[in-house]
Amino acid sequence: MNRRHPPVGAPRLRSPRPEGGAECAILPLPPAGWASLWYGAPSYMQGSTRRMGIMTDVHRRFLQLLMTHGVLEEWDVRRLQKHCYKVHDRNATVEKLEDFINNINSVLESLYIEIKKGVTEDDGRPIYALVNLATTSISKMASDFAENELDLFRKALELIIDSESGFASSTNILNLVDQLKGKKMRKKEAEQVLQKFVQNKWLIEKEGEFTLHSRAILEMEQYIRETYPDAMKVCDICHSLLIQGQSCETCGIRMHLPCVAKYFQSNSEPRCPHCNDYWPHEIPEVFDPEKEMEPGISGANKKSSRSRQH
Repeated sequence: MNRRHPPVGAPRLRSPRPEGGAECAILPLPPAGWASLWYGAPSYMQGSTRRMGIMTDVHRRFLQLLMTHGVLEEWDVRRLQKHCYKVHDRNATVEKLEDFINNINSVLESLYIEIKKGVTEDDGRPIYALVNLATTSISKMASDFAENELDLFRKALELIIDSESGFASSTNILNLVDQLKGKKMRKKEAEQVLQKFVQNKWLIEKEGEFTLHSRAILEMEQYIRETYPDAMKVCDICHSLLIQGQSCETCGIRMHLPCVAKYFQSNSEPRCPHCNDYWPHEIPEVFDPEKEMEPGISGANKKSSRSRQH
């Protein structure tokens, strides 16, 4: 398999710790970097390609809290935004979320960071994640994981990318422990490291198998495209990186489950958009934010069934 190693990223620094919160994510530090967040951008940055926004205490608290989570669903992001207004500017009108995020991103642009919107691959839930644009995502993890732990993640990632289903079994991952770089690792230790990846929202575990978390997909798409050009898969509808999805049995094109749901939403006889052959897979439900807010619906029941048909 063809592997290309991306260039080394910019210097990094741990961001400030929010009040009562955990230590924040690793972020790149260009000249005068964090000063532009807390005190406004210096004059030489005013010529940015995007109009420079103004960071108020509301925006700063929102950014700090988002950094502690890494990724949040849209419903939680809206709640977080309202909370920040309540704490710092109770009487102000809550800005439209899209404009609020764009304002923050206009400041983060000079730091090579972005609050990026995406959707979960299994059921299409909108999510927001703080994405580092200056470094490879695996190198970004370096301050939180040892060399052999990072190598375990690389090997798990390769198995996931190479698989037809977008999942790698824990057995297959653990069987590669003897090949890890750095300090030797026992399988029991490797199991604990995999759970650490799950807790940090880099991986998801389901019935003894692992796949990439939505946060990892948002952060690592460019890295995966550059490092695994021959193995990575792309959705035929949205043209984004595809880990989980469905594929046509005739021509082989692939589609994300949410893209499948929307494309065939009102089609009683679904056919492949490429070859027009019959689409043999079960059509998943389209995510409905209105149902999401209905009382009495638990988080477990909100999740649509996950299909691994390829």
